[in-house]
Amino acid sequence: MKDVVSRCPIEEAMQVLSGRWPTLLLYYLKDGTKRFNELRRDNPTVSHRILSLELRKLEEAGIVRRTAHEGYPLRVDYALTPFGLHLIPLIDAIGDWWDGRSPHARARAK
Repeated sequence: MKDVVSRCPIEEAMQVLSGRWPTLLLYYLKDGTKRFNELRRDNPTVSHRILSLELRKLEEAGIVRRTAHEGYPLRVDYALTPFGLHLIPLIDAIGDWWDGRSPHARARAK
């Protein structure tokens, strides 16, 4: 990750959560544990490489827990940590905010 320019906690949080995929991954993990391929199905336009990088970034930040199970084929599960669960009200609030747009704004977005 890039170096933090200021000591602002918002800047640090945005380094982890910014971009197209992190908040979407949180949204899809909010209902429970998912396997890697389930997350690929939820986000069909994300590449295998980018999904791996984003999940690793969220894991390093302590937001997502990765559990690898022994055996063949390798099974890996991803789930939100207790720290990551604190983000769910924020993710829901963003969705509610967007859904609450005026009808005029919704028509322009289409």
